[in-house]
This record gives sequence, C-alpha cells and structure tokens, in this order.
Amino acid sequence: MKILILGSGAREYSIALALIKNSEVELFFMPGNGATSKLGTNLSNFELEDLATYSKENGIDLCIVGSEDFLAKGVVDIFEKRGLKIFGPSKKAAQLESSKVFMKDFLSRNSIRTARFLSSSNLDEINSFIDTLNTPIVVKADGLCAGKGVIIAQSKEEALKVSADMLSGKSFGDSGKRVVIEEFLEGFELSAFALCDGENFVLLPLAQDHKKLKDNDEGPNTGGMGAYAPSPLASEKLITEIKEDIIKPTLNAMAKEGNEFKGVLFVGLMIVNSKPYVLEFNVRFGDPECEVLMPLIEDPLSLILACVNKNLKNYELKLKNKAAVAVVCASENYPYSQSVASEIQISSIPENSHIAYAGVSLKDEKLLASGGRVLACVALGNDVKEARDTAYKLCENVKFNGMQYRKDIAYQALR
Repeated sequence: MKILILGSGAREYSIALALIKNSEVELFFMPGNGATSKLGTNLSNFELEDLATYSKENGIDLCIVGSEDFLAKGVVDIFEKRGLKIFGPSKKAAQLESSKVFMKDFLSRNSIRTARFLSSSNLDEINSFIDTLNTPIVVKADGLCAGKGVIIAQSKEEALKVSADMLSGKSFGDSGKRVVIEEFLEGFELSAFALCDGENFVLLPLAQDHKKLKDNDEGPNTGGMGAYAPSPLASEKLITEIKEDIIKPTLNAMAKEGNEFKGVLFVGLMIVNSKPYVLEFNVRFGDPECEVLMPLIEDPLSLILACVNKNLKNYELKLKNKAAVAVVCASENYPYSQSVASEIQISSIPENSHIAYAGVSLKDEKLLASGGRVLACVALGNDVKEARDTAYKLCENVKFNGMQYRKDIAYQALR
C-alpha cells in the first residue's frame, strides 16, 4: 500500500514508524526531514493541486495529514474531489483549529464547557471585558501561529498591550487581527484524541504534555518538551464525561452545521474541580503526544482506514497494555533562535525504546541536529515510571552540541 504523509516533524516520523512496524507499506513524505528519507521517499514541496495530481498518477492509496497548515489550506477537499483517500478534516471543519474565534463561538452556541471569553477586534470592547476578569488573563490570536499565539498576561495592563500588539499586526500578522480574551482556568491539563469518521469515534488513551522549556514548568512556552500516556490523572468518570459532554456533542453539532468532522479531534483540556473544560481544539495529532500514542496502538493503519471509510461503528480498538513516555531533545537556542547544525551521535538504543526524529537534516549520510526540537526519545514500559526511566537512559546515549531536555517529564503522574 502506498501512503503519503504530510509534514516534517517527529509526529510524522512516529506515524511512519508505527505503519512500517505493523503493515506492508511504501511511504512518501512531503516535505519530510533528514530521517524520514530513510523510511521512504521525501517529495519536493508541491502546490496542493499538483500534489493531488502526483498522488493520482503515482497510485497513492492513502494520504495522512500530519500538519495543520495543510488542513487549513484545504488539502482534504482537494484530494477528495479527485477521488483520493485522505485522513483529516475538510477546510471548513479544520476551522476548529485554524480560527480560535470560530472555535470559541462554536463551543458557546453548543453549550460545551469552556472558559468565559470575548472574541473581538475592538480595543475598547476588549478593555471593558479585561476589567471584569481576575489576573492572570489569557490572550489568543485568532489564526494559526505555530503554537505561539497564546499569551498569559500577568496584569490587566499587559493583557491590553498584548491585545493591541496583536490587533495592529505587530505580533502575529493577519493571524492576530482578531483576538480572544479568556479567563484563566486553574487546574491540570490533559490531551484527549478522538479519531472520528464524521459520526462515530474512538478515544485513545489520555495523554499529558509539557509545554514549558524547563523543569518544574518554568521558562517560555514551547511546542512541547515531552509527553506520556496513558495518564493516571484521568479517572473512568472523567473519561466518560469527556466523551459524553465534549466529543459527542462536538461531532453532532459539526455534522448539523454542515461541517462533518473526519480525522483526529485533539481536545486540549483543563480539569477544574474534576470537570473537563475545553481550552482548545486541534484537528490533527499533537506533537509530542503522537510520539507516545502511536506505539500503544496495535494496528494504526486499520484504525485510520476505518475513519476514512466511515466504518468506526464496527471497529474494535486494540491497545497494548503498556505506558509510553517521550522526552524531547531540543537545540541549544530553542525556542529563541536558530542553532548551529551539529552531528547527532547515538551510542546505543535500550530495549523498548526508539528515536522519533524532527528537526534533522542529512549530510554525507550523517544526521545533523538542524531544527528547534531535534528529536524525541520514546520508550514503552509496564507503567509510566518504567517507560520514563528507559526514555531517560536513551537520552543519555544521544549527543549533539547544545542539546537540552527536561529531566522531569511525567512528574505529575509519579509524584
């Protein structure tokens, strides 16, 4: 089976690795990275219409969309128009991620639990709403900002200034021309991933990621410095509430509004007094959560095909009775600026562990650390502690100039 994967990070590498282990597949990537070229064929950057033509002419059986940018640009609509199979939501349905205003208004009109908010482009209106909130205050740019469009303001003055900078285009260009102001919720975060066929869904084990750069959740926000699954913080009662109060009504309302949702519905949750609140929706696998979820699924290809073929009603999800932990190793200057590329050296890979590559390039058959988040050290174990210990053993065996990683991934599960 010929499969095309769209994206270039550890998420896409992890999907590929899981498919190769479980199925007879020939893989193609656009654009891929220096390590995906060892798993399949990296394609040049095509325009999406040209990519659909290439896929048709070269017998691509399935396209899996890793990155949100492709979804926001309507790759699913383009492929489906050509009769090609593709895993992901339509451009309209992808607005759950591509527009925070759309997402918050959707939650509000469908009575799905979320933080109190205002979406606006009027600074006077924003100022009045800020006055009603306690600090800290959350300010979000409306559009896609590669995970950087959310600011936690520590004062009302800062919240107003951040809003003004976004609206002027100074902070995030057109993505910030409308903003969402939210009350700050106190609790703990979880990531829920529902794989959907438009009507039915299966929920994967709940994961938890670590956004801050440094131990003890200090330092700036990043794209994610590590993750683990399943989280013992998710009780059966909480999982049932997430399904019944959030995922089911979301799928039903999207279908009712003419935006049937197929693909991965990633719900960023804040658990406040044991109740789940929606912080955000994403419409693809998270990164680094994908790195811990893919190794736990017995047959990921059959699951993805059940979504694409609208056959989840008859699908039985099979999971390994294991825990997984991923520790992200980042370059020296991440997340502030680019670092000098340097060779990656690996002394050995412990049993039940592997590396998922992201910001890497290939030069003279050597892998170089060339991006921000360079790779993730991933391990399976009988419980979170065993998986974490193995993941950190692997981290100790990986070297490149300026390598940095957190030493406390999964601390909330183990304390």
